[in-house]
Amino acid sequence: MYSQTLHLRPFLIVVVVSLLILGGCASMAGALGTPPSLASKTTSTTDLLNLPAPKQKLYVGVFAFLDQTGQHKPNPNYSDFSFAVTQGATSMLIDALSDAGSGAWFRVLERNRLPDLLQERQIIRANRIEFPGASGQPVEPLGPLLNAGVVLEGGIIGYDSNVVTGGAGANYLGIGASVQYQKDTVSIYIRAVSVLTGEILTSVTAEKTIYSVNTDASLFAFVGFNKLLQVEGGVSANEPVSLCVKQAVELGVYATIMEGALKGYWSFADPDKQKQLLDDYQKTRGGFAPASTSAAVANQ
Repeated sequence: MYSQTLHLRPFLIVVVVSLLILGGCASMAGALGTPPSLASKTTSTTDLLNLPAPKQKLYVGVFAFLDQTGQHKPNPNYSDFSFAVTQGATSMLIDALSDAGSGAWFRVLERNRLPDLLQERQIIRANRIEFPGASGQPVEPLGPLLNAGVVLEGGIIGYDSNVVTGGAGANYLGIGASVQYQKDTVSIYIRAVSVLTGEILTSVTAEKTIYSVNTDASLFAFVGFNKLLQVEGGVSANEPVSLCVKQAVELGVYATIMEGALKGYWSFADPDKQKQLLDDYQKTRGGFAPASTSAAVANQ
């Protein structure tokens, strides 16, 4: 009876390990069928949303906020012509401006696809000239477009891959594990330009690190005289590059508001909250803006 148990033990080990692997694959397959959801809020998004209201709302336009790196995804095996960073940074900047102060800070004017807007207005104008109103009288002409007082320019100016790479591992009697990591960095630049004078009001550079981690485990052992058991497993976790760019853009907008307030180009409606926010911002001016500072000020 004891010898039969010894012979069954390797078989049971293989069965248990196989079930664990199949269970992991099944859970991953189930995750593929999850319904879509709205983008989750990050700390930088919360800071923007909770900014106190300004003294006066700003009319701002964004013509283009492009990838200026021209880099493609790094691949040691073959040429990959996919870009390393998102090409939709303009939309991210517009979204971040709309979120500032829960919409209280900026009135964002369409400038990125201005030809489309002008063409549609031309169609409306032609229809109003050709087809009169119900009373037979000409329809009133379209009102003028709003003017932007500030134009935001810049773009993604840097993407450095493999800034830091490393790993560690150990193996004892055929049982081992290892971990490898990689650090990339993405940089964005935002400048606020006065439409009236052409003067550059503020200039801000923000960075966000992108981490990738890979963990492996293995088992390599003889379970019998001529029977070999080999089990391997691993998991990788990569920060989404587009999400990191979004966080850098949101931080850039946050810093732009703070820099403009420091220089007196615009201000908060509450002087006390402005003073506290600017004091906290200046303490970390060389790095990331303090998380949830604006939320604490807004709740006072």
